[in-house]
Amino acid sequence: MAQMYFVSLIYSSVSIILRRAEQGVSTFTLQLIYGLVVFPEYAPFSHSAIVDAVLLDIVPPSVTGNCDQENFHITVDYRNQGPFFVVLVGQRLLNHELAQQYLTEGDGDFTITLPFSSPDAVFESVHSSSVRSRLDVALLNPYNNMTIKYFSLACSFLKTLTECFSNGTMTALAVKVESAPGLNPGQLTLSDPACGPTYSDDRFAYFHFTVNSCGTTRKFINNVMLYENEISLPDELEVKLNATVSSEEEYQLKVSCYYVANTTRTLAFLTRPRDHEPFVETGTGRLMVRMRLAQDSSYNTFHQEEDYPVVRYLRQPLHFEVELTTSSDPKVALVLDHCWATLNEDRDTRPRWNLIINGCENPGDPYRVVFHPVVADARVHFPPHVKRFEVYMFAFAEDAVEPSGQVFVHCDVGICDASSPSGGPCSGQCVNQDNPKRGQRHVKDLFEERHLYVSSGYILWV
Repeated sequence: MAQMYFVSLIYSSVSIILRRAEQGVSTFTLQLIYGLVVFPEYAPFSHSAIVDAVLLDIVPPSVTGNCDQENFHITVDYRNQGPFFVVLVGQRLLNHELAQQYLTEGDGDFTITLPFSSPDAVFESVHSSSVRSRLDVALLNPYNNMTIKYFSLACSFLKTLTECFSNGTMTALAVKVESAPGLNPGQLTLSDPACGPTYSDDRFAYFHFTVNSCGTTRKFINNVMLYENEISLPDELEVKLNATVSSEEEYQLKVSCYYVANTTRTLAFLTRPRDHEPFVETGTGRLMVRMRLAQDSSYNTFHQEEDYPVVRYLRQPLHFEVELTTSSDPKVALVLDHCWATLNEDRDTRPRWNLIINGCENPGDPYRVVFHPVVADARVHFPPHVKRFEVYMFAFAEDAVEPSGQVFVHCDVGICDASSPSGGPCSGQCVNQDNPKRGQRHVKDLFEERHLYVSSGYILWV
């Protein structure tokens, strides 16, 4: 009859010999002597044996870290344990969403890259030109939540918290620190309690003020003016906060700016005699000019963008208004240089019907353009900024193949100094009234450089 015996000992038993023949491997040796009795003779005998157990040493994961100018870099090496733990970054578990944002996988390790201003880091202290921030990382057993490894990294990051501007304004950034966990940055003020932050959230408060306001003090140090202020809680809030949290430290942040009180700058320049009084020369450029189609000759109501295409019969006139919309200078005048019509939106296509040439109606058109005067009213404050003209639909139908169709009207316009006209269209609308060489219909190229132009929506004529 066979018998089996089991002997169980813990590795730390005095009977077990521990040997480490190679790094990372432990050998546990147990020397056994079995004392046996043979029945029915009751003859005793013994048997000796050696039992070896070879185990890999348990090497816990390691955590290292460093900082650059903006970020924490935390590297976790699995060692021989594998990723059998969860990671606590600050007060939050490293879940899938955070891992996508911060984590980079490596071969047997991973790296967490976290900005120093992240909500998962804490601010330990604030100085005039730097912030000391700390990131705490813990590796936890997922079954019992016990800490396997704890790592903390604190670094000072150079940051401009106070800026001084030459126009006498200052900006300051206040940061909530670890020693004041109950602080609400939005309640911070400058020396004058009426001067609160321009912007704030649960971690920062941003102040913008002038050096002669908000209780800012000034003193002279040799040739330097020193402006100082202080960011803190108003007294009543400070007392209330300290009564609520006994360990809360008083929050005070001094901000200052230095200005040179007396300095000399050298500027060189040359002068020359002036031949005449200065005036603005006529020029061209891109300005806000619009063309609109009025509903009638009163020019009080206009077709809107959604009204297009606008339908007109051949016997009906079209009343156009061209307006300079962005200028309030009464010395500026708008003139119509060239206006013409095409069958589509492309202003350079053919056929082309010339309506206005060199500021005047086309003499070769039997249905000439009619210019309408503009006077000031509740809508038009500067009449020189507006031009109005009337066109009959007959002008387009005469050469058309189809009995109906669409037409677009385009204009090149000029913006001039009305006080110093320099000839050409800027001397006034239709300055070449008596010039017999004005252009005819379908002229190949009337205006090579169209620096400023407007176009209407398309109009259907039937």
